[in-house]
Amino acid sequence: MKLRVDRDVLAEAVTWTARSVPTRPPVPVLAGVRLEAIGATLVLASFDYEVSARSEVAAEVEEEGVVLVSGRLLADIAKSLPNKPVELEVEGTKVTVTCGSSRFSLAAMAADDYPVLPTMPAVAGTVDAHDLARAVAQVSAAASRDDTLPLLTSVQIEVKGESLVLMATDRYRLAVREMTWNPSHVEIATTALLKARTLSDVAKSLTSSGEITLALSDDSTSSGRIGFEAGGRRTTSLLTDGDYPPVRRLFPETTTIHATVGTEELMAAVRRVSLVAERSTPVHMTFTQGTLSLDAGQSDDAQASEQLVSHLEGDDITTAFNPAFLLDGLGALEHPYVRLDFTHSSKPAVLTGVDSIGGDEDPGFRYLIMPIRFGA
Repeated sequence: MKLRVDRDVLAEAVTWTARSVPTRPPVPVLAGVRLEAIGATLVLASFDYEVSARSEVAAEVEEEGVVLVSGRLLADIAKSLPNKPVELEVEGTKVTVTCGSSRFSLAAMAADDYPVLPTMPAVAGTVDAHDLARAVAQVSAAASRDDTLPLLTSVQIEVKGESLVLMATDRYRLAVREMTWNPSHVEIATTALLKARTLSDVAKSLTSSGEITLALSDDSTSSGRIGFEAGGRRTTSLLTDGDYPPVRRLFPETTTIHATVGTEELMAAVRRVSLVAERSTPVHMTFTQGTLSLDAGQSDDAQASEQLVSHLEGDDITTAFNPAFLLDGLGALEHPYVRLDFTHSSKPAVLTGVDSIGGDEDPGFRYLIMPIRFGA
């Protein structure tokens, strides 16, 4: 194999492809990135038996061929090369990387032992790349980090016609994002569970493309795969096995207390008062007509309090939340004001974004957060 490729193109492609290379691969060949020169294209691929990545870039191919090299090492080298064309050439059991006066010789791995990449499922439709990235960022914050509960470390993707819904929970908060997309056929209806960190990585890495193609079986098989493709890049992942809990029923049908506060002002105040809150201790919030009072800290230790202007509809209410969980929800909003809907101080509150006091709430994103009992 012998080819020439632009340095920036190579560095970006190798870095993206090698991101799924495992740190401690179960077999040595999985530490490699497979390079295939064919026609006028360099195809890069990686696979860890769960997530696969494939990228195609234009190259001046002099000799076609296939080689397997250390993915992380090649990525580090490509990023450090001078801004000049890069030549890759296989010489026996070595891969030579030449760029200007820089020259590297890498050991070629056993390409014949590399597993075959899984095929993409059937195309389900397309979605705007930036819309998907934003939606994933909004819901993934609510996914659990506890790997002993694999279902809750995943995001549920619900597809029904032109509706695409993302949902995540860790039992203490629940984030739901509803959006529209372009299905391949309007009758499509399926659900899929994908690890939140995998979905976040995919969504962020494909934002440079206008649209992302989503490939997904419409038979709801739990042992299937999901695929994403955009801009010459393709990635697949195994789906999480199991049935997601029916968490949507946690949203109250009606609420009687509604408080509206400036989103940025509330975030800044929560950050300040929570500086004195010890781990897992709440920030207390008291809503009265025209005022929101926040306080945190133990009576015999450091304390903090602050007051903000708020608009309240309904009875006065006092509640308390985990400050980190509250900040995650506020940070996911895209509106200048946040509306907090309550039924009771001991019941979950629902956060939605609004453009003005008294304005209509954004139905696209809802964040439910469980309160902390005062005596806890």
